[in-house]
Amino acid sequence: MSPELEGNSQDQIIIPSLEAGTLFEEEGSGSARPLVPAPGEGPGCGDVGDACPPQNQDGSVAVTINGAVALPGVERETWTRQMDFIMSCVGFAVGLGNVWRFPYLCYKNGGGVFLIPYLLFVFIGGIPVFFLEIALGQFMKKGGVSAWNIAPLFKGLGLASMVIVFFCNTYYIMILVWGLYFLIHSFTNPLPWSTCGHYWNTPNCTQDWRAYHNQSSVQLLSSTPSNMSSVPLFINGSSMEAEGMRSPVIEFWERKVLRLSGGLDEPGLISYEIVLCLIATWVLVYFCMWKGVKSTGKVVYFTALFPYLVLVVLLAHGVTLPGALDGIVYYLKPDWSKLGEAQVWIDAGTQIFFSYAIGLGALTALGSYNRFHNNCYQDAFVLALINSGTSFFAGFVVFSVLGFMAAEQGVDISKVAESGPGLAFIAYPKAVTLMPFAPLWAALFFFMLLLLGLDSQFVGVEGLITGIMDMLPPKSVLGSLRREVVAAICCVICFLIDLSMVTEGGMYVFQLFDYYSASGITLLWQAFWECVVIAWVYGETQPHYQGTNRTNGGAGPTSHLSSVCPLQVSQIFPLTYNTVYTYPMWGEMIGWMLALSSMLCIPLTVLYKLLRCKGSLRERWQHLTTPVWGRHHLEYLAPESEAKLLPPAETKSTLCFESVI
Repeated sequence: MSPELEGNSQDQIIIPSLEAGTLFEEEGSGSARPLVPAPGEGPGCGDVGDACPPQNQDGSVAVTINGAVALPGVERETWTRQMDFIMSCVGFAVGLGNVWRFPYLCYKNGGGVFLIPYLLFVFIGGIPVFFLEIALGQFMKKGGVSAWNIAPLFKGLGLASMVIVFFCNTYYIMILVWGLYFLIHSFTNPLPWSTCGHYWNTPNCTQDWRAYHNQSSVQLLSSTPSNMSSVPLFINGSSMEAEGMRSPVIEFWERKVLRLSGGLDEPGLISYEIVLCLIATWVLVYFCMWKGVKSTGKVVYFTALFPYLVLVVLLAHGVTLPGALDGIVYYLKPDWSKLGEAQVWIDAGTQIFFSYAIGLGALTALGSYNRFHNNCYQDAFVLALINSGTSFFAGFVVFSVLGFMAAEQGVDISKVAESGPGLAFIAYPKAVTLMPFAPLWAALFFFMLLLLGLDSQFVGVEGLITGIMDMLPPKSVLGSLRREVVAAICCVICFLIDLSMVTEGGMYVFQLFDYYSASGITLLWQAFWECVVIAWVYGETQPHYQGTNRTNGGAGPTSHLSSVCPLQVSQIFPLTYNTVYTYPMWGEMIGWMLALSSMLCIPLTVLYKLLRCKGSLRERWQHLTTPVWGRHHLEYLAPESEAKLLPPAETKSTLCFESVI
């Protein structure tokens, strides 16, 4: 057995209990009998001759009733309404990636053709793993770490997800900070990024790109050799002319907001304006989730639904702009030749993992507050439809505005199409400067951006706090800490790390976290092992529960299908910023340390548990892959499983219920 269970005698049947409450067995009632994992042969991991009775973690002896042992504890809270769970998942999974990444990938990879590999990965990868994580939390009634008591040997999966979501919470909030900074500056007329002449602007700043473009075109055409069909005048969607002219929006972003230094080795000074925005954002996040799901479930009704209203308003305004139709056609125009390119399929697969928030453990934490019989299978399909539908809808909003921007500047749409921060903080701010009532549309856009990121942020922090609270010994000094205190400590630690991202070199630190710590290969690695453990380690030989229909934790065919979906090709390139600055080798080593800090949790935990356990390798494997059941499982044990796994009536073994961290 696992090290947590060492010290019990061989002739005792151990039933660890993850949940609290008084457990008793009524004679002749046929209800709620203790569930016993099938004991293995041989000495296992326990030492023969150790004594029971079992004890609580504070040392108190549990009460024995009719041979069963009851341990006191706290009832796990549940969602007030099931719609609270739906809204929380929508708020967490539907985020900035749906608005600023999917539309660009769709245009880049063949327009409407991109939907073919995207939808394929939705059904063979996104929905199965999304369902797996929610079902795991609902079935085990625990957060990201303790939920892996379903296969204790692989508890490192829970630790890895905690590390990933911690890193994600740390750097993701910087996007909200920048959005808040832009939102504050949106209440000025004219907008500060629409004109030159500010103290942060350079002599190369220019506003009239159409006039400058026409003048440059005439000059170039008169001096261009006849065998050169075209000369690129604009680079990276920034409308930056080759001679060094710069847009005021780029200078506002790089010289005012970021105050960008020369590289990672030049941290520079801290921007106190950004620090104030960082403090305000963390305070807002804290008070959105400090009371747990009772507060989170209420806040998400606004933070998850209001962005849809803003998207509709922005679309209604966008389609009335000149050139909007050209932008939408450019977004959806199919290029069938793209289906033969491997990069298109890679982008489709990775976008699923990014937008569905897979591998972070937060979905498991949210699912743990569901009722045991909730139909999470149906919820997974509904949430997947909402997630992918939002991505597709956001493309019309984005490209209607980009089409207008291209028409106003007299350039091709490909020159202004951006993704990521380039869309949010360069392309779209530039577009609103060309609209009437520019401050209104700028404020609406950045308010929507703030809300889209805010619910993803505080639900991610909620997942981290849930995992930590489940790990704390209930009767220890740490276990006595109130949830509000633990949440405050986590927020303060993340804030201190974030101070490295509000310096002049902070953007380089931010990109290092984004590229290595919580995306790409780390999520693929995490999701792959989740599928393998549930489908092939836990398997289909475990007990069946009354009324579950394999929709809330059973490893049905979906789990087997999902075990192959993360096997996608991942390309690793040297990290650069804006294709100009290449990170030094020591910077990339720091990045790989961030990535390996989560990836190594899985093999190291497996090795540690196997070495600490006793017996042959086969016995260790058998005991360490035996699930640790919770008290709530006993209430739903089906009769056929009772006959298979419960001890005979004449068995005189002591039944020990034990709280396992």
